[in-house]
Amino acid sequence: MARRGDSVVGIDLGKHVFKAVALRRKGDSQFVLTSFASRQVPEEFASADNLVQELKPLLRELGGSAKNCAIAYSDPGVILRIIEQPDTPVELLRNGLRLNGLAVLNQECKDFVLDIAPVACGDADGPTGTGGHSAESGNVAVQSGVMTKTKYLVGGMLRSAVKQISTAVAKTRLSPDVVQLAPVCSFNAFEFAYPEIFSSEAFLLLDMGHSQSTVLIGSKGELVLVRSIDYGGKALMQALTADDALDAEAARMMIQQGDEGMTEICRNSLSRLATEVRNSIGFFEGQREESISRIFVSGGLARAETVLQALSDELGLPCEIWDPLETCEVALPAAKRQALPNEFVSLNVACGAALEYLKH
Repeated sequence: MARRGDSVVGIDLGKHVFKAVALRRKGDSQFVLTSFASRQVPEEFASADNLVQELKPLLRELGGSAKNCAIAYSDPGVILRIIEQPDTPVELLRNGLRLNGLAVLNQECKDFVLDIAPVACGDADGPTGTGGHSAESGNVAVQSGVMTKTKYLVGGMLRSAVKQISTAVAKTRLSPDVVQLAPVCSFNAFEFAYPEIFSSEAFLLLDMGHSQSTVLIGSKGELVLVRSIDYGGKALMQALTADDALDAEAARMMIQQGDEGMTEICRNSLSRLATEVRNSIGFFEGQREESISRIFVSGGLARAETVLQALSDELGLPCEIWDPLETCEVALPAAKRQALPNEFVSLNVACGAALEYLKH
């Protein structure tokens, strides 16, 4: 396999905003952020050409000369599950899922591009990049009678989505080297940014997207739970604007200024999300003799102090933003450097995609 380049563009194809970062390798384990960009986009694209029309301005803003790119994709229709199976070579298991996904995943998989990796020691680099994280915990074998079972992470994207993305990226100046699922990218970015917490504690990552939020719970390097929640920035904005009766920008301003009425609406809306996060924590703590003591939040909604405070109050746990660039060097033009403190909270997925490319 040819050695990968020393610079890469990581692109997060979100449902409302595309985010991109340009990272460069500096030594074996040091990386430098040289640019970032974001752009509001439609929720759906009718064709690859429509997607290209949004990618090109994003890449112009990003600048730089990197030719390689790593794509992260999020959509309510993706497959992302942790399963337990008898210890099996990954290639055999991957083929088995393609042929008989209904039996293992309770859904038909013929229209999906699938990838699979052990949850605690994967290096698979398939279309969905699910084997990205390289935690060293060997805590994956589960004894069941005489049969040893291993936990695997299964990821899948609709074949039509993979085709649309690869066709669109090929029409830009970039070479699409890796396509990954957004939650996996977020998990990988956290590993890189906070290696001590990642390898020695139980932690919960809450990524609040536009149409859905994702909960990832890890423990000592192992991904233990992953689930999507049907609540995101779109649902909160509908509540705050009373389904467009109020201007969205005005609603954001009132939230930032701490308007009491808006704060109350925000809390009531976020209680839906908090309930599902609490259920996830309860499930994890019920299965293991460990507890979650704080929640690491990312995504555009996490910029609002009101949102973080409401979640903290509802859950009785500190909810704090985390920086995917914590261990990266930053080499940005003055204007970009000034904007970064307001943007890094939503760059976790793009960073995770780029880091996964550079690590291999």
